[in-house]
Amino acid sequence: MFNRIHIIFILLLLIISCKSEKKTDLKTASQRIAEHNHLTNEEKAEGWTLLFDGKTTAGWHLYNYPDTISVWKVANGELYCNSKEGTGQHGDLVTDMEFENYELTFEWKLSENGNSGIFINVQERPDKPATWHTGPEYQLLDPSHMDYAIETKRSGCLYGFAPQLNAVVTNPAGQWNTSTIKHIDGKIEFYLNGKLTAQADFTTDAWKENVAASSFKVFPEFGLATKGHIGLQDWFSDVWFRNIKIKTL
Repeated sequence: MFNRIHIIFILLLLIISCKSEKKTDLKTASQRIAEHNHLTNEEKAEGWTLLFDGKTTAGWHLYNYPDTISVWKVANGELYCNSKEGTGQHGDLVTDMEFENYELTFEWKLSENGNSGIFINVQERPDKPATWHTGPEYQLLDPSHMDYAIETKRSGCLYGFAPQLNAVVTNPAGQWNTSTIKHIDGKIEFYLNGKLTAQADFTTDAWKENVAASSFKVFPEFGLATKGHIGLQDWFSDVWFRNIKIKTL
């Protein structure tokens, strides 16, 4: 039969146990953040570099407004665009540097009904008011979005031009996806969660004919460049990125 001393002893054990569990949870959360946005020694030897350091937006700026504070923020090791953010200017975020031949990998997730994208070969000039006036898009789309019914607008597609080469279902809102873009001399391959989803050659007459038959025909320089900035789209919904890495090919 328990006496008062036994009860006090048990309560002390419970308190210590709870504090220990809480400390472990905090440590685990910190460790989870630390696992991302860094390169292993093997990756460094292979030539990979980080485009996002997990702490700041260094290396990125708002398209056509390099000195403007944007709605893009960094929290919990993630690069985040808040669609409802009132502090800062909305717009697409682009790399300070231009890239030509490379392999780009990144992880991303969307809010429910989310819609975003990655632009490549973006030509940043005052006479081009948007990234998508020159840069083709790797589409990001939540399966609950109404546009998901349009096969050329699903995640991993070269937006507006062709359905996924291999069917891949985007993970639901709030869950991470992994993407890869390979670009060599204007030839591109898109991958989503390990599967090839798009291919194109921006140097061919066939590509120019496809553009001429699309809604992008009104932009005379769309899809012509084989070198340019990489852009992240701000498009009326929340989007998160992490582990953005690039390697020159």
